[in-house]
Amino acid sequence: MPKPQGSFVWYELMTSDAKAGEAFYRDVVGWGAQGAGMPGVDYTLMTVGSMPVAGMMTMPAEACSAGAKPGWIGYVGTDDVDASVAKVSKLGGKVHKGPADIPGVGRFAVVADPDGAVFALFKWQPPQDGERPAPDAPGTTAWRELYTGDLQRVFDFYAQLFGWSKADAFDMGPMGTYQLFAHDGETIGGMMTKPAQAPRPCWNYYFNVDAMGAAVERVKRDGGQVLTGPMQVPGGSWIIQGLDPQNAAFALLSRNA
Repeated sequence: MPKPQGSFVWYELMTSDAKAGEAFYRDVVGWGAQGAGMPGVDYTLMTVGSMPVAGMMTMPAEACSAGAKPGWIGYVGTDDVDASVAKVSKLGGKVHKGPADIPGVGRFAVVADPDGAVFALFKWQPPQDGERPAPDAPGTTAWRELYTGDLQRVFDFYAQLFGWSKADAFDMGPMGTYQLFAHDGETIGGMMTKPAQAPRPCWNYYFNVDAMGAAVERVKRDGGQVLTGPMQVPGGSWIIQGLDPQNAAFALLSRNA
């Protein structure tokens, strides 16, 4: 199992309608759902078997009024949230929410890389236990993808912050280089210069599903949109990129067409 430092440890959907989001992803991805049991907070845990793997909640009204849009955010593990926040600033990133505790859960902060892509820092307290699902089980996160402005500068930022290293790189012609990155010897995602149609630098997350054709039908039936794909990628897997009914971007991956 990869070390928590530098690993993606959680995924969270902030949306305009968490109940609708729960229904969509339960059907499309196959997640279970349960309440988090935090007093005064309506937070839903999405599960694979009995293991929580993601969460979702409705955005506060003031956030919606300020122009916040529904979207997924990835949490990257760190041994020291406060030290990592200071390092983000030193490396040219931005701190959106400084370190704070979630009682009985952990400590987190919300930050952005030098090009503005948002992610979170997190340390479990106490450490998360329980048997993890198989890496390719439906509902687990298969891939993480960053669309950025200055690929080399941003890669250097993450390399210094988390120790990520370069893996294979693919020449995509006019679209530039698709740079894979690894953590603790395992390739976990890719980075590329954002396409013109992407409004801003951002992360996108690919969730494993049982079979792509059936998943595409569920997306459409449940009010989502398929923006790209299905298409086959190196290694033989199939992917789509889409929008859920609240217009949050997501992606799916399956070994089966």
